[in-house]
Amino acid sequence: MIEMEGTVEEVLPNTQFRVKLSNGIDVLAYAGGKLRQRHIRIIAGDRVNLEISPYDVTRGRINYRHLDKPSSAPARRKFVFKKR
Repeated sequence: MIEMEGTVEEVLPNTQFRVKLSNGIDVLAYAGGKLRQRHIRIIAGDRVNLEISPYDVTRGRINYRHLDKPSSAPARRKFVFKKR
């Protein structure tokens, strides 16, 4: 597998994405299994890593979404334990 980095240009139906690679080539990609399993959302403009098969370089599998802006972690809720 060839690993490349690119930017999501367009979100298509059926969890497919049009990705523009760092070398300027457009690739049709889909979200890999772990991204689907963990419900990681991919939107237009995201930087992603994808794997491309050397046999068909027009299709790929997204296996990582880069976090450009670190999001603040939600405040953890403290539960009050009451004695009976």
